[in-house]
Amino acid sequence: MTTDDQGRGADQGGGGDTPATDAKERLEANLTRIEELTQRLVGAMGQGRQVRPALQGPSHDLYMKAAGAYWSEMMRDPAKLMEHQLGYWGKTLKHYVEAQQQAMQGAASENEAPKDRRFANPLWDTHPWFAYIKQQYLTNAEAVQRAIDSIEGLEPREKKRLDYFAGQIVDMFSPTNFLATNPDALQKALETEGQSLIDGLENLVRDLEANGGDLVVTLADGDAFRVGENLATTPGEVVFRNHLFELIQYTPTTEDVHETPIVLFPPWINKYYILDLKPQNSLIRHVVEQGHTLFVVSWINPDASYAEIGMTDYVEDGFIQAIETAKEICGVKKVNAVGYCIAGTTLAITLSVLKARKDKSVNSATFFTTLTDFSDQGEVGVFLDDDFVDGIEAEARAAGVLDKFYMSRTFSFLRARDLIYQPAIRSYMMGEAPPAFDLLYWNGDGTNLPARMAVEYLRGLCQEDRFARDGFTVAGHTARIGEVTVPVFAVGCESDHIAAWDSSWRGIDQMGAKDKTFVLSGSGHIAGIVNPPAKKKYGYWTNGADAKSPEDWRAGATKHEGSWWPAWMDWLKPRAGEMVPARQPGSKAHPALGPAPGRYVTGGRLAAE
Repeated sequence: MTTDDQGRGADQGGGGDTPATDAKERLEANLTRIEELTQRLVGAMGQGRQVRPALQGPSHDLYMKAAGAYWSEMMRDPAKLMEHQLGYWGKTLKHYVEAQQQAMQGAASENEAPKDRRFANPLWDTHPWFAYIKQQYLTNAEAVQRAIDSIEGLEPREKKRLDYFAGQIVDMFSPTNFLATNPDALQKALETEGQSLIDGLENLVRDLEANGGDLVVTLADGDAFRVGENLATTPGEVVFRNHLFELIQYTPTTEDVHETPIVLFPPWINKYYILDLKPQNSLIRHVVEQGHTLFVVSWINPDASYAEIGMTDYVEDGFIQAIETAKEICGVKKVNAVGYCIAGTTLAITLSVLKARKDKSVNSATFFTTLTDFSDQGEVGVFLDDDFVDGIEAEARAAGVLDKFYMSRTFSFLRARDLIYQPAIRSYMMGEAPPAFDLLYWNGDGTNLPARMAVEYLRGLCQEDRFARDGFTVAGHTARIGEVTVPVFAVGCESDHIAAWDSSWRGIDQMGAKDKTFVLSGSGHIAGIVNPPAKKKYGYWTNGADAKSPEDWRAGATKHEGSWWPAWMDWLKPRAGEMVPARQPGSKAHPALGPAPGRYVTGGRLAAE
C-alpha cells in the first residue's frame, strides 16, 4: 500500500495507521531493542580482561603519603585548615543562595568564570539548575586543587603525580559525563524521542564486543578508511622483509635524485602511515618530491611468539639491517637516517653501536620528538614509577607482549578530556556515529610491544636513564649518548605531552656531534611533525647560538611562519650528495616483493623472502 493509499484509507475509516499507532509500534520496537542490547551488554562486560591492580592506578602509598603530609601540615597550622574549609563552605553557601534566587526568577545571572569547552551549551549559563551544577563542580574542583597545592613534605615527583591523578578524578566527575546533568544529551534525547539514547547504547555494546569486554571508545569511522586505498597511498614497493619489518622504497617523482638515500624509522608503538595519511599532508610524499630516494621501515605487529625480542634485536635486525639493505640497493656507502619518537631513541643507541664498530654507514641523523635524556620524563612520567611499571612488566611477561590496549589507554589518559570523555559523550549519550577522521583512525590502529623490549625500554631507559648516565648495554656494547657524533638535526614540539621539547633539547645537547641543529615546532607530538607547508598552520623556532639550557635557547630563538619541513630539506641538501638518475625501487639482489604499503601494516605476517 502506498502512502497515498494509507492516507485515503484513514480518511475513509478503513483502519489506516494513526500517529498513536505509530508511536506505540516505535515504543514496542525500542523496548525490544533495549532488551536485546542489554543482554549483549551484560555478556560483553563479562568478557573483559582482568586488569592487574598495579595497572588500575597509582599505589595506595601515594595517597597515604599525601594524606599524612596534609594532616601533618594542618596540625602545625590549624588556621590553614580552617581557612580552606571556611572558604569552601562560604562559597558553597553563597552559591546555593544565589541559585535559589535565580530559580525563583527563572533565569541565571551572567557568569564571569573562564570559558571551558565542556560547558559550551548556553544552558550552563542561563538555566538555574545547570548553572548551579556547573558552578558547584568548579568550586569543588578548585577546593581539591587548593588542598593539593597546600601539601608540603612530598617529593616533587610525588607531588606531580598526586596533582595529575587528582585532576583525573576531578575530570571524571564533571557533570558533562553524566546523562542527568548534560543538557546537550538531554536535549537530543527529547528531540529524537529517545532514539539517541538507544543509538548510544548500541554504540556502547558495539565497542565492548569489539574489544573483548574492554571499554575502548571508537574514535573514528572504521569503514571510512582503507590502508593502501585512501591512506598510505604514496607509490612504492616492499624491497625487503624479515621477522621485524618490511622495508618500503618509494617510487621517484623526479628525473634525478640525491645520491645519499634517506632511511626513515617510525616508532613501532604505532604504524608508519601517520607520515603518509593522505597526499596533502604526507611527509613521505614531500620528501620524495624533493628529489630524495626514500626508504621507510614498516614494523610488524608482534604476537606472543615475539616475547624474547629485545632492544638488541631491534638494533641488529631492525635498524642496522635496514641501513645495510638501503646501501646495497642504492650502491652507496652511507645513508641519512631519521628516527621518530622511540625509533629516534633507538637510532641514537644504534649510532653509538656503529661508532664502536667503526661503521660509518650513517652520514647524518634526524630526530623527530625524541627523548634520549629521561631525567625529566614530562607528563608521561606519572606512569613510570614502580607501582605502574611493575604491573606492566608482569602483564607483558605473562602475555608475551604488552598489548596495545595498555599503551593506548595510557596515552589517552594524558589527554582524557579529548580522547576519552568527549568521544564517550558523543557516542554513548548523544548516539552519534564516530567521525571519518583519518588521524583518529590511525590513533586507534595500534600495535603490541614484545615483552622483553618493553621491559628493557621502560626499566633501562625511561626509569634508569642509562643511555644518558652510565650507559645502556645493547648489541654487545654499552651505548652512551656522547658517542652520537654524526651531524644532527632534531625537532621538538612545543606542546608535546609524550616527549617534552625541553627534555628532547637536553638529550641533543649531550650528544657528541659538533654539527647540531635544533628546531622547535608549534603544536604537539603528531601535529607538530605532520605539518605540511601548504597549510601554514604552525610556525617554528630556530636558534643558531650556543645555549646553556632549553630556557636560554627558547629566549634567544627566532620565530618563523609555516612548516619546518623546508628548513629540514635545506639542511639535508648539502649532506645528501650529488644528483644521480632516479632509482626505481629494488635491485637484482632485492627485487620488489609487492606494492606499498606492504603486508605488515595491515596485520599480515609472511616469512622473509
